[in-house]
Formats: sequence, structure tokens, C-alpha cells
Amino acid sequence: MSKEKSKNFNSKMLTQLGLLIALQVILTRFLSIQTPIVRIGFGFLPIAIMGILFGPWIGGIGATISDLLGFVLFPSGTYFPGFTLTAFLTGFTYGALLYNKSKSPLRILSSTLIVCLLLNLVLDTLWLSILMGKGYMALLPTRIIKSLVMVPVQFISIALVWDKFLNKVRGLISVKQ
Repeated sequence: MSKEKSKNFNSKMLTQLGLLIALQVILTRFLSIQTPIVRIGFGFLPIAIMGILFGPWIGGIGATISDLLGFVLFPSGTYFPGFTLTAFLTGFTYGALLYNKSKSPLRILSSTLIVCLLLNLVLDTLWLSILMGKGYMALLPTRIIKSLVMVPVQFISIALVWDKFLNKVRGLISVKQ
């Protein structure tokens, strides 16, 4: 009987993960403002939800799958593995700081700052510099503005989704023992 419960839990988890991956691809590829240097959108939200619901490793793997699937289905430029690494680290970061933790503005802010400033600003700017053959410092001003805009957007979005959505979903996937 416990094997059946475990199977149902895994099926539910995989279904939810698949839906979040699909949502991330749609939000990133179709509902974002994108230039060669900057992308502004809500593709971070399904990745944050993956991390909160399933932890750092599943969040990172889900973000990696989202990145690869999005590129294969809807390519926009040249594939560069650095962006896939950033995607993994993003999901991992959200999971490491938010999974199985009580909702805390400090935790949400910490994860948002790490993702926006360290991963998106520093790493993604490095990847763009390598990919485009432009100087890191030349790309930085526009990317700083984008990051400063996205910190409050991500913080507020994650906090709102956590309240309105995630507690209900957690109740659906929890397995009573």
C-alpha cells in the first residue's frame, strides 16, 4: 500500500513539475520583453515554485529542463551552455533557500538578491560577453538597470504566489502517513 502511495505522489509530482516546466517555457519565450542583451518577464516564477515545492535539486533540474526544452522548441539565437548553468543554479538557489521553510521576507529577499544580482547580473552578463564578443563592462549598465527593476518584481511576485497558491498546492501533494 505504501508503494502505491509513493507511486501516486511521484506521479503527482511529475505532473506538477511538467506543468511548471511548460509554464516557464511559455512565460519566457512568449510573454517576455526580450532584446539581445536583456529579457524581462515572469519566467522566474515557475522556477521559484519548483524550488519551493520540490527542493534545490529538483528545482535545479526542472529549470535546466525548461531551459533546454525552451531552446529546442523555440530557439532564439545560439545555444550557450552558460545560460543552462545559470538556470540550474537559479532553481537550486530558490530550492535551497525556500524549500521546507516558513515564509520569510528575509528568505525571499535573499534568494531574489542572489538570483538577480549574482546569477542574472554577474553570470549572465559574462555569458553574453563571451557569446556576443562584447566587453563585460559595455553590457553591464543596461543589465544593472534590469536587475534593479527585477529585484522588487521577483520579491513581490514570489511572496504573493507563496500566499495565494503554494500552500494550497502543498496540501494537494502531501502524503498522509
